[in-house]
Amino acid sequence: MKFRMFPGLPLAAMASFALCAAVTAAAADAPAAAAATTAPATTAAPATTAPPPRAHATHGATLDRVVAVINDGVVLESELNEQVAEITQRLRSQNVALPEASVLREQVLERLVLEEVQEQHAERAGIVVSDEQVNAALQDIAVRNKVSFDQLPEKLAGEGLVYADYRKNLRREIQRQMLRTRDVVQRINISPRELDQYIERQKNTATANNEYNLAHILVAVAQDASPTQLAAAKKKAEDVADRAAKGEPFNQLAVTYSDSQTALEGGALGWLKGPALPTFLADVVPRMKPGQVSEILQTGSGFHLVRLNEVRSATTTQIIKQTHLRHILLKTSEVEDDATVQQKLTTMRAQILAGTAEFAVLAKASSADPGSAIEGGDLGWTSLESFVPEFTHHADALKDNEISEPFKTQFGWHIVQMLGRRDFDNTATAEREQAYAQLRESRVDEATEIWLQQLRDEAYVELRL
Repeated sequence: MKFRMFPGLPLAAMASFALCAAVTAAAADAPAAAAATTAPATTAAPATTAPPPRAHATHGATLDRVVAVINDGVVLESELNEQVAEITQRLRSQNVALPEASVLREQVLERLVLEEVQEQHAERAGIVVSDEQVNAALQDIAVRNKVSFDQLPEKLAGEGLVYADYRKNLRREIQRQMLRTRDVVQRINISPRELDQYIERQKNTATANNEYNLAHILVAVAQDASPTQLAAAKKKAEDVADRAAKGEPFNQLAVTYSDSQTALEGGALGWLKGPALPTFLADVVPRMKPGQVSEILQTGSGFHLVRLNEVRSATTTQIIKQTHLRHILLKTSEVEDDATVQQKLTTMRAQILAGTAEFAVLAKASSADPGSAIEGGDLGWTSLESFVPEFTHHADALKDNEISEPFKTQFGWHIVQMLGRRDFDNTATAEREQAYAQLRESRVDEATEIWLQQLRDEAYVELRL
């Protein structure tokens, strides 16, 4: 069983535990290796005073060396070697032909450089990942892999991974994702009008009901590229396109030549819903046939080639269970403790059941929930999962028109009445929410590539391969 990192991050597919092992091992090696960079590259054996005299050693052992300098940080050869070994193993297991060793090392080193640039940027921005965030991500990983949180270290060990190192690597990945969310995702604004126009366009478009499995190659172009550099990049893209047309495996070409963040995954973008296709592909991919490679496409980030692997239908109807509830909330104070508040609700419940008081009247007069009090305690039709667990537990146990005994949640003391249950077709609402996410996602990928290129261009990078 191969574990996977948690999902989102919005920019690439989740890395397997095998891939993450390389990063975690590199992270574990970094402190010791960093120390090595500040010490002499060779050491001399101490002279002995006992006869007969022994010659001094003239050669020492190299502990590690720097293969890239990024601003005030470095990438060490040990990190590079471990990452290359892990990625080589993964590509072979996927039957992807390997490029020349030097080309693969350059691709892996570039990924490590970009990761270091992002982490430095995140630290300068004061982005800190809490232990709670890491624990939540690990819990999600455990659930997805059908093991308990307590079993996770043992299962990781079975994959040859050290839990502490994996946790450290996960923290770094979360930090990078938080940075991307702040600098890219949150800066993509979609107005209600744009969303309405987008949904209207999709209604009569076949792509709205399809998903596309894609692979991608990017020949990146710097924002300030000269005409000569632009021409060289275009020539490289044309050469790659010719090789793809002659039948060379697209995934191998991606590993060798792509500047995209998915290069070392063979360029795989995975399954994308039609409306979520990057803007520059929205009109291209739906006209392609499985196995076909696109013409060269130029955008602000460079020149692109895309291969359509598969197409499938994604039409779904979303039916959700909803409940209609109303409640009265009372809170404790310096004057009224838990016992007092609980007794007041018990009295209210008895009055309602006896017919001497109305639920709505008591809620308007007494409830500490301002949002529902004005509506007589009515919470409307909603999914039980939208409430805190304690509230959901007590409400779900009620029959129609039944009123609960008083119970406590983090908000205070409640009595709740079940007014009804229904199966609700949430397709329209879900489609609108999905459309918003797809429209934003269609802009995120291109914006991310441009953002990463800008970070790379602004950083001082010295490669020492």
